Amino acid sequence: MRFLPVALATAALAAYTMRAIIARCGHPAVPLDDAFIHFQYAKRLASGHFFSYVEGEGYSSGATSLLWPLLLAPLHAAGLDDLSIIWGAWVLGFLSLGALAVETYRLALPLVGRGASVGAAAMVPCFGGYVFGAASGMEVVPLALVLAFSLRQCIEWGEIPREERTFRRRTRLLALAFVAPLLRPEGSLVSIMVFATLLAFAPREHDPATRSRDLLRHGAAPIALAGAFVVPLLHLALTGNVSSSTTIVKWLPGNPYYGHGAALVASVRDNLRIFFDTIIDGREWSAVYIPAGARPFGVAALLAIPVAGRLRDRPLRAGLVLLMALGMLVPCTYLTFLWNRLRYLWPFAFAWFIGLSCLARCVADAVAVFVPRFGLAAPVLSGIFAGAFASHLGWTLDDLASSASAIDRQQVTLGRWAKTALDPGSRIGVNDTGAITYFSDLRTFDVVGLTTPGEARYWVAGAGSRFEHYERLARSSPELLPTHFIVYPHWLGCDAILGEELYRATVLDQTILGGATMLAYTARYDALGSGESPRHAPGSALADVLDVADLESEAEHAYELGPTRETDNVALGYEHDGEQIADGARVRRSFDRFVMRGRPGSLYRLAARFVAGHSGDLEVRIGDEPVATLKLTPDGWTEASLDIPDALADGTIRVSIVESSGAGFGSAHYWLYER
Repeated sequence: MRFLPVALATAALAAYTMRAIIARCGHPAVPLDDAFIHFQYAKRLASGHFFSYVEGEGYSSGATSLLWPLLLAPLHAAGLDDLSIIWGAWVLGFLSLGALAVETYRLALPLVGRGASVGAAAMVPCFGGYVFGAASGMEVVPLALVLAFSLRQCIEWGEIPREERTFRRRTRLLALAFVAPLLRPEGSLVSIMVFATLLAFAPREHDPATRSRDLLRHGAAPIALAGAFVVPLLHLALTGNVSSSTTIVKWLPGNPYYGHGAALVASVRDNLRIFFDTIIDGREWSAVYIPAGARPFGVAALLAIPVAGRLRDRPLRAGLVLLMALGMLVPCTYLTFLWNRLRYLWPFAFAWFIGLSCLARCVADAVAVFVPRFGLAAPVLSGIFAGAFASHLGWTLDDLASSASAIDRQQVTLGRWAKTALDPGSRIGVNDTGAITYFSDLRTFDVVGLTTPGEARYWVAGAGSRFEHYERLARSSPELLPTHFIVYPHWLGCDAILGEELYRATVLDQTILGGATMLAYTARYDALGSGESPRHAPGSALADVLDVADLESEAEHAYELGPTRETDNVALGYEHDGEQIADGARVRRSFDRFVMRGRPGSLYRLAARFVAGHSGDLEVRIGDEPVATLKLTPDGWTEASLDIPDALADGTIRVSIVESSGAGFGSAHYWLYER
């Protein structure tokens, strides 16, 4: 009964939110296509398939949450299919929202007192990011709840007397260390937090009376840490790779262009700058949730947490709450955290709300030194912060309904169209894999690689590598290639494989979609392999080929990426003798360095295909020896060849192509012919 007001307020907010969506869409809808990825996994689980995404395929590591689809699967099995599964996701989302408000209150209470902690709890349902998350069909708010509950359990383990650290409490902590990573990868922070807590407060001696539990008592810390490795080990066992496809696509350390050295540092620094300069200041991407000019209050809230902990003699509680608040910086290691209305940030927001209540408490206590009655103002100040968030709820609900309508009119519409218009044996290439797969009941080929095993690395590499990969599939496993595509063409970047346009869904009044128009095409593959040979073979027998942008070919030839980005990896076409030729290429190059392999004692001629928007010279070196200068043709393709000097024609030929003017060049192919 103590929390009946929270339950009633949350129920009213849920009803108002659902009503706004249904009024706009005419039926339940969600604002993120990714929600349908979870719904698809839940549907497959309900039919007895363990995290396979489409019929005929095995385990897919594209489920960023293993637990969320498992929670939804019984609902689907009970009859909540098609759009009705959204009702189940909404109930779980808003139940989590109410429980999160309670946990926030419990965490804040010892730091700031009853009144200010009520204000901290009120910030939870007043915050548009949480309302959007609860209605999104995603695991945003459930993850926040697990983080908050786990945080409180760790704090209380350290604060309670030693004799109250019971077997039941320890078991609960260990369970959380395993459950949280199953909900999302960020849940591994709970495993680390539980590990550190149990290690810091481990018993110092064995108790003969409880010898059967000694292993759990003294070995609990490493057991907790093992929770962080359950999902990676599952991926390793079932896919041969510890990383999920989502990690490959979105995490900077795994990115070939940003994932190491100065590029990684610069990328994380840029994300941190966006976070502090823009996001917590309530501008641009966060303006719909956070009042403008909020940055000073956000920074002050972080500083107020340890101060409140010192004043209330709660250093452990304050320290762990502060660390949880700083956990919001973890997404700054992603390629970008701006996707999906900043949903990667919001699971940590409750800790910042506790910080705001600490700020209210500290300000009230500081002023009370001079005006004693002002000490009662902490609840008022905390309530003002909640009211500031609530002032944006109208905007949030409008954006929520608008975004749900946009997904409904584009991806959902295309999925339903595909179910009726395409042959049951069709396979659809998609870049948004959620609703189209869920509603079409057809096999899909996720070009982004989230749900189709093995495709993520080609998406990350760029359009040229995707094109070259499809060439390899056409030779080795043509049955894996899509028969149709439903994509944003500018996302795919491979126009040569898009055939006849069949259908399009255009939504202009939106800000959530990847493009205003998503189109359905037949697939065409006549251009695949069209660029495999030069126009005029300059030798007798082909000894070796480096196909630039083909990841396997680049690895075989020790091709150096150098300073480049995925936007420099392109699929280009040109016409020759009336025939359209397509080839993957890397552009804006200052050099190429690679190895070609032949037979010792043979003589060779090197041929190359370049592309540039200017005329210029390319210096060719074999080993360290300059051997020739090649001319670039402006505004088009250049094919050139040169004899490798006899003295340098060893079995392993190290080639360097250097452009020194700074204008850059593009490279597509290198061939080594015997002469």
